[in-house]
Amino acid sequence: MVARWWAVVVLVAIPSLGAGGETPEAPPESWTQQWFFRFLVNAAGYASFMLPGYLLVRYLRRKNYLETGRGLCFPLVKVCVFGNEPKASDEVPLAPRTEPAETTPTWQALKLLFCAVGLQVSYLTWGVLQERVMTRSYGATATWAGERFTDSQFLVLMNRVLAFVVAGLYCLFFKQPRHGAPMYQYSFASLSNVLSSWCQYEALKFVSFPTQVLAKASKVIPVMLMGKLVSRRSYEHWEYLTAGLISVGVSMFLLSSGPEPRSSQATTLSGVILLGGYIAFDSFTSNWQDALFAYKMSSVQMMLGVNFFSCLFTVGSLLEQGALLEGTRFMGRHSEFAAHALLLSVCSACGQLFIFYTIGQFGAAVFTIIMTLRQAFAILLSCLLYGHTITVVGGLGVAVVFAALLLRVYARGRLKQRGKKAVPIESPVQV
Repeated sequence: MVARWWAVVVLVAIPSLGAGGETPEAPPESWTQQWFFRFLVNAAGYASFMLPGYLLVRYLRRKNYLETGRGLCFPLVKVCVFGNEPKASDEVPLAPRTEPAETTPTWQALKLLFCAVGLQVSYLTWGVLQERVMTRSYGATATWAGERFTDSQFLVLMNRVLAFVVAGLYCLFFKQPRHGAPMYQYSFASLSNVLSSWCQYEALKFVSFPTQVLAKASKVIPVMLMGKLVSRRSYEHWEYLTAGLISVGVSMFLLSSGPEPRSSQATTLSGVILLGGYIAFDSFTSNWQDALFAYKMSSVQMMLGVNFFSCLFTVGSLLEQGALLEGTRFMGRHSEFAAHALLLSVCSACGQLFIFYTIGQFGAAVFTIIMTLRQAFAILLSCLLYGHTITVVGGLGVAVVFAALLLRVYARGRLKQRGKKAVPIESPVQV
């Protein structure tokens, strides 16, 4: 009932979202338009910024520029390469969540409702628009099939620019901790985040949205692997158990034979590879951000630093490829796409602010429950709007995945009650 109501609201707000019936077959692409070639071109563009910057940082550190440097550029170099204060590895950078001195159950319930509705509206709309932009044509008429938007990197740029502006305004108007991390360290999380976002958008050309949602839910497994490699973490037996249940549920969903009404969305090898790339890059991003939080910074400062480098990388790569102008021209040809892309970026940026507020007020466990329910609603909404079908076995697999996720939340809560230190939930700075 909730999913059907939400579908009506979305279709009223964006009338063309579910229109168009069957999606026409896309014309054959040349080898230069294949996703693997474009991935390599994008990576080369990022490397043209990342590699010289990395070599410059190594040179300045080797020359001990912090002690010998002088001149107008010294403050900028200090902030970007050395930071403003030493790393405090043994301190918790963010203050623990505190409840207001005077509050009532009614006020707390209203705040929880505000957070839940804000997260659901932001990310359900974001998911619906994401599928619309990447899988449907624009400008279709009775005699013309229209054209599809194909440059995922341009869409990543729009999201990151708006997120950077929102984070910058927040830091400008609200007091933040003194920033101490060297700015260049954000670039590693930014690079992996840009690549994961690109893989996420690109994968929708090959797999259905429900498949992508299930793949996101299963990223707990690579996050644990990255945690052992990057952060040298150890995990409890129940965490391995729930990870195994997630694997079983995802396998049941993927192996179930549900006929897709649109062949362009059928699961293919390319889609599986892109989803694997998304999960791997996103897992690295989460663990690198966790390591960066050892510096005294707020989540919004993290959001600002990561999105700054994301804007730099994507703008530079698009300019090198000559694709920035083409993306702008596509927006000019199709005002509907411009509205969708802008709303997509607004939902992404506002959703991140809702994440920070929810975790600050109610903790990571409540946030995880809300986002787990959001993933379930997203699958139902996508099936209603875009005609995806899920078999009984596939539906059972979905249930197993979400049951395992809720079991993880419950187990963490039990550990907290017993005074044990639970493994922190992966950083949600970027979604």
